[in-house]
Amino acid sequence: MTIKEIFDTMDYGPAPESSAEALKWLADRGGIAGHYINGKWGPMRDDFPSSNPATGEKLAGITKGTAEEIATAVAAARKAQPAWAKSGHKRARVLYAIARLMQKHARLLAVMETLDNGKPIRESRDIDVPLAIRHFYHHAGFAQLMKSELPDREASGVCGQIIPWNFPLLMLAWKIAPALAMGNTVVLKPAEYTSLSAMIFAEICTEAGVPPGVVNIVTGDGETGAALVDAEVDKIAFTGSTEVGRKIREATAGSGKALSLELGGKSPYIVFDDADMDSAVEGLVDAIWFNQGQVCCAGSRLLVQEGVAERFYTKLKSRMDGLRIGDPLDKCIDIGAIVDPIQLDQITKMVSANTEGETYQTTAPEGCFYPPTLITGLSPASTLMQEEIFGPVLAATTFRTPAEAVEIANNTRYGLAASVWSENINLALDIAPKLAAGIVWVNGTNMMDAAAGFGGVRESGFGREGGWEGLAGYTKPKGTAKPLKKIDAFTTEDGHPADPLDRTAKLYIGGKQARPDGGYSEPVYSPRGKLLGHASIANRKDIRNAVEACNAAKGWSKTTGHLRAQILYYIAENLSARMDEFATRINQMTGGRNGADEVETAIRTLFTYAAWADKYDGQVHGVPIRGVALAMKEPVGNIGILCDDAAPLGGLVNAMAPAIAMGNRVILVASEPFPLAATDFYQVLETSDVPAGVVNIVTGSHAELAPTLAKHLDIDAVWSFSSSDLSAEIEKASAGNLKRTWVNNGQATTPSTADYLAASTEVKNIWIPYGE
Repeated sequence: MTIKEIFDTMDYGPAPESSAEALKWLADRGGIAGHYINGKWGPMRDDFPSSNPATGEKLAGITKGTAEEIATAVAAARKAQPAWAKSGHKRARVLYAIARLMQKHARLLAVMETLDNGKPIRESRDIDVPLAIRHFYHHAGFAQLMKSELPDREASGVCGQIIPWNFPLLMLAWKIAPALAMGNTVVLKPAEYTSLSAMIFAEICTEAGVPPGVVNIVTGDGETGAALVDAEVDKIAFTGSTEVGRKIREATAGSGKALSLELGGKSPYIVFDDADMDSAVEGLVDAIWFNQGQVCCAGSRLLVQEGVAERFYTKLKSRMDGLRIGDPLDKCIDIGAIVDPIQLDQITKMVSANTEGETYQTTAPEGCFYPPTLITGLSPASTLMQEEIFGPVLAATTFRTPAEAVEIANNTRYGLAASVWSENINLALDIAPKLAAGIVWVNGTNMMDAAAGFGGVRESGFGREGGWEGLAGYTKPKGTAKPLKKIDAFTTEDGHPADPLDRTAKLYIGGKQARPDGGYSEPVYSPRGKLLGHASIANRKDIRNAVEACNAAKGWSKTTGHLRAQILYYIAENLSARMDEFATRINQMTGGRNGADEVETAIRTLFTYAAWADKYDGQVHGVPIRGVALAMKEPVGNIGILCDDAAPLGGLVNAMAPAIAMGNRVILVASEPFPLAATDFYQVLETSDVPAGVVNIVTGSHAELAPTLAKHLDIDAVWSFSSSDLSAEIEKASAGNLKRTWVNNGQATTPSTADYLAASTEVKNIWIPYGE
């Protein structure tokens, strides 16, 4: 046989990875994965099995954690936390030791991950384990730098962490590394199906010298996770389905627990007609068939420009035919096993129920395997284009223009990731900022690193994993908050008006003064009982109108920081011209003598955020690719704000100024007991070139308007500085579209400038590789 004939007839042969060492590791430990609490193992019970998805064989018994065992783990973490938080350098040494030991045990971790999860050994060995190690190295550096770089922040405390089954070890690293770096202690619950690599990690913690109680691992199912959510922890970090994330948001409402959610996705994969077709096809293989499509950021919605769609589909089908499906321990396998028969059944049912388009499917072996599937000709509203399948199924449609591509891409309740393929860098960088996603990859997919934040918007959750932005979720401002004191309106004594001319303040919506929908108003009295005027009582329809005005003002988010700064300076200038009037009004309502100081502070605040409007820059992350990851700070969108009751003008300006400086539109609910300073303030706005709909001011009951703001699907965030503690109601109602919330939890706090700016922005990481 000639060399040419050898090359022509060459075919894949099996290259199996041995599972002997991993199975021996399990056998040596009794074949049971149990709890690791306070540096010790136990209890160890065989409550339910963990099986190899590829063969169905039992790997180990799993202990189902109880509420009492969760409480024991939390108590151990609570006891260990103060000492652990003291020295950043000591934490850095421990994290470094963990990283080194993970490198030492990398092969065992990779094989165990594949046995337990079903993903190809190539992915476990070359992607999951190295990236998990990278997170501990990177966050060792953050631990060392925390004192100098985050001097005003401290550890959140005890963190409850719940991770999914699709990346058991990697998600563990994403959660534990930043938490430990910032001085927190953790109680982690691995996924029900995939707990075994966490057991190896627990042994690594002991070997690395992690103090008892700093890392606690409690195995179990959904009930165990629910018990952890209910436990006395300071933060919950969850990665998993959107529906479970919604339940966690409701369960933690009003508890004061910090929350980060990394949830589902339906990520668009956009191919323009000038893209490198072969590269885009290969990228698509990584986007949707990586880890059998069981990836929250999988590029499961293919959008191809109409003129090249058929050619692209032909190339894609040819590539699909070459994908190898089978034993995930075979190094030549491209697609492994679905994690569990239950998940396989869900994928099968979703695809079988589809009646649209044309389906192209390769073959798969018997067992817990599903073949690569392409469904073309779907409408953007199709179930398969809208719902997360979490399997190796690609739903495809076409578009004609870049604008249409953006519309189709954003036509989803999710907003986790997106891929843009084009050889025209101008086009790619025009599209990327327009996509509703936390991560955008240009001419690439599934690029992740510890230096760049990962997380989404909309119903893909909130919070970030990785990067400087990821540290915010594991820290809190230093200081001790005091209980908030409810401030009530003054009531009448003599009923005589302070001004003989009747004044009924209206609402300010869409740049115009508007009467309340309900037609009612309420009197506002001075401390001595003098009638100062009447304030309108807004209802849900007024909020609806204000939201519509915000939506009509979306152009504000596209304006330059320089323009926004000019307008904020102009507001300050016009407020300064009426300083005496506002000072008198504030003193009349509150009975104090600090009105002039409050106005002066408001002017200073406007100047501060005018200064930041064109200076709150993003970053260029140092990621390990030949390219850059741009961390762009974008506006959140429409923000509903319940203003501080104690400072009628200052509280309103404190919230309004940073929000609009960053390009957001706001609905301000004025101080409930002292609303007239806010209604006077809209006269300043009218003369300061503020575009209609950017700032909307309503008056009325905070308790009645807060749920309306929190439930509205077109409001992207709700802040509450009200003296009425409405935190529980707001957080629970926000679960509808998983909007961001910033509430006071009944505590009197003084947020910093950095806090306001962070709450006013979303971080979008755009990955841009370069080179030929």
